[in-house]
Amino acid sequence: MSSLHYNEKDLLLKVADGDENAFAIIFQNWLPFLSSHIFRITESKELTEEIVQDVFLKIWLTREALIEIDNFKAYLVVISRNYALNSLRKISRERKKYEKWEQETHFSLSEDTENINSDIHSLIDNAISNLPERQRQVYVLHRFEQMKYHEIAQSLSIGKETVKTHMKLAVGSISAFIRSKMVIFMLFF
Repeated sequence: MSSLHYNEKDLLLKVADGDENAFAIIFQNWLPFLSSHIFRITESKELTEEIVQDVFLKIWLTREALIEIDNFKAYLVVISRNYALNSLRKISRERKKYEKWEQETHFSLSEDTENINSDIHSLIDNAISNLPERQRQVYVLHRFEQMKYHEIAQSLSIGKETVKTHMKLAVGSISAFIRSKMVIFMLFF
């Protein structure tokens, strides 16, 4: 963070009102943290740069929501994790499409790519299935059923903070699992 003294909540309110200078200050101050955080998930400089741009673009496009943000760092962490996981899924889907194209055109760069399609496609499913039961329930309800934290808390008869904790642990576990397995897949390409 910059040594520039400022009240972050005031800056966020200014950004919510469309102040581009306030947005530039937020961007400059949080860029190193966000880049480092995303790189730990993706382990790709190019993908990290793309996600950072997408995250800050989303913040700007939905800037009115910043009025309600009390913990901007937590907000950034959640948004960036979601973008990173979605990007990894997108990469997996693109590889699947490429492999389908290879099969349809009978063009192949490697004999080994036949099994990679199903492996990459199931990577995220495997990561989710390896989660402890409650983490898996919370994650699936939030990510696939699109339930909000308070709805999940009500549905599972647990506290909203417990839901947040389970999501944080689940996303961390999924990210670590994907990182550990992606190295193997990258060897084939």
